[in-house]
Amino acid sequence: MEYREWIMLGTILVYMALIVGVGALYSRRAGKGADAFFLGGRSLGPFVTAMSAEASDMSGWLLMGMPGLALLCGTAEAFWTALGLAVGTYFNWLVVAKRLRRYTVLTGSITIPGFFSRRFRDEKHVLSTLAAAIIIVFFVPYTASGFMTCGKLFSALFGMSYGRAMLLSAAIIVVYTALGGFLAASVTDYLQSILMTFALLAVIGFGLVYAGGLGRVVTNAQSIPQYLSLIAVSEQGAGSFGFLSILSTLAWGLGYFGVPHVLLRFMAIRQEGELKLARRIGSVWVVISMGAAIVIGVVGRALMDQGIVGPYGSTSESETILVAIAHIIGGNGAVLAVLAGLILAGILAATMSTADSQLLTAASAVSEDLFKGAFRWRIGEKQSLWIARGTVVAVSILAAALAYDPTSSVFKVVSFAWGGFGAAFGPLMLFSLFWKRTTLQGAVAGMITGGATIFLWKFLVRPHVPFLDFYELLPAFLLSALAIYVVSRLTPAPDKAVQAEFDRVNVM
Repeated sequence: MEYREWIMLGTILVYMALIVGVGALYSRRAGKGADAFFLGGRSLGPFVTAMSAEASDMSGWLLMGMPGLALLCGTAEAFWTALGLAVGTYFNWLVVAKRLRRYTVLTGSITIPGFFSRRFRDEKHVLSTLAAAIIIVFFVPYTASGFMTCGKLFSALFGMSYGRAMLLSAAIIVVYTALGGFLAASVTDYLQSILMTFALLAVIGFGLVYAGGLGRVVTNAQSIPQYLSLIAVSEQGAGSFGFLSILSTLAWGLGYFGVPHVLLRFMAIRQEGELKLARRIGSVWVVISMGAAIVIGVVGRALMDQGIVGPYGSTSESETILVAIAHIIGGNGAVLAVLAGLILAGILAATMSTADSQLLTAASAVSEDLFKGAFRWRIGEKQSLWIARGTVVAVSILAAALAYDPTSSVFKVVSFAWGGFGAAFGPLMLFSLFWKRTTLQGAVAGMITGGATIFLWKFLVRPHVPFLDFYELLPAFLLSALAIYVVSRLTPAPDKAVQAEFDRVNVM
């Protein structure tokens, strides 16, 4: 490697060392008990709550998936996806956050499966066991997408073996997550969101310079058929992007109501009154960051058409556009090499901020909801924490095995896992918080229907029924909600204690 590449690599390694240091710093507080390890003792301030929630949500697809999609396919799908996510973000904060925090404090819940179980007095732990299984099933590919991002980053920039790079970055994520728990993950996510913002803005600025200015970028985009259209896609020529496609793409926003690592931030804020400020911070950041990611894709297309980067023949390849721009920046002297290193660290930040939260959520599901809940193991706090840390390692191994294929698309992997959580947990979360008549049987039916529909629609319906080839989250969410309502109506109403608890949350 040239000296500038060594500078970039050194900058990234310093960043990684900082993140591991944060994990070590919070390791003592994380060891105080399950509440501290999994929920940070409900001590997050509004800025950390907001930025860690959104950073953990965005993952590597913000800096790789979305720019790559916009570069190759035009702005339509990226725009409607971003709009759906922005609306979903705002309403999740507005509708779910306050009531979920109240309910989980009242019931003493520190996990999402635990909340469902206590909400419906599920003494046999059927609901929490099912929820924990869903978390593990969908978080493995979700975590794998983060590991893939890291592998592509180092492979594209330094010529390092993809597999070796992916395993190295996965190991670092595992270390600081297992050490510091939820509080370390939240604080690092907050720092990482700042770095992600810097990376987005820096790449836009330098990308415009290398592309010849804003005017040339716009002219290039206008010259491509349907590229700037919001009702067409432009991959290998123009194609329609009609009402059904727009609707299914907007459905990305429905996923927010069921994504555990975002919902946990609502539960962990120190005061309910701080949620309004957190909502404003998080919503604004999401709009700015996703808008910047789409702009990077448009700038990257101009760079590709001028022969400066690429060419890219697939979204898996175009997802490395930020890496390519950072590499160009780093080739212009030592100072800019440091800047390029920070941009690349920003990509790592996007990945790590999601992967750490996913691993912790899976760990809590195994330790608290399976071993303590379903299996009724009488284990102490120390044993529980060791089981949680072991789960972090086990899930990481499975995710790394799944991520070993470098040709997989980050965007596609994330969309599948996102849909799984949105369909299995989203409708149930809304019914649990807002409909007193919801029953345990209805909750189980909705969770099974949502999760099963994701698989059936993804692998059976979409490939074989052309007019139903749209994002599986939309039909799965609707069918899950229908199942909850119908089964709840057909089964006896919840007992008076459950309804009284619901009323108490409603009037607090």
